[in-house]
Amino acid sequence: MEFIIKPCDEKQLPEIREIFNEAILNSTALYDYKLRTMEIMDIWFEEKQTGNYPVIGVFDHDDLLLGFATYGPFRSRPAYKYSVEHSVYVRSDQRGKGIGTLLLKEIVKIAQEQDYHVLVGGIDASNLESIRLHQKEGFVFNGIIREAGFKFGRWLDLAFYQLILKTPLNPQEDN
Repeated sequence: MEFIIKPCDEKQLPEIREIFNEAILNSTALYDYKLRTMEIMDIWFEEKQTGNYPVIGVFDHDDLLLGFATYGPFRSRPAYKYSVEHSVYVRSDQRGKGIGTLLLKEIVKIAQEQDYHVLVGGIDASNLESIRLHQKEGFVFNGIIREAGFKFGRWLDLAFYQLILKTPLNPQEDN
């Protein structure tokens, strides 16, 4: 099957919400308890647009969203401006088809085009599929925060992976 990669817009928010909510209910991919409402999704998408952060999707030929990726600020201090924290989510019934790889490669490409230097992924340490995906794409393990979250009646360890890009060519210290 051939996939289509393109930016998501407001029309995809219900599908993105569905993917988020499935992950909240059934996995430790999101350290979240409450399901996302459309109001929360509208605010989330507006923040992405305001910050010029991409939300890209992989679609089938019927324009069904199969997965999406995005990034946002890693930390709020000015010196972190060249670092972003990314997320990749694939519909539960579409995993294992290479969609995560397509999304991760595309988000790395966009980060380079936008002159970022570091992509950071915070991954639940038990999410071996995501860890393998990141390692395959050149991300390096940087450490674990033990018992960083609590969900499903147990403590969760958060592993950090990063990819250092060759951009920007002329980093500046201005705000």
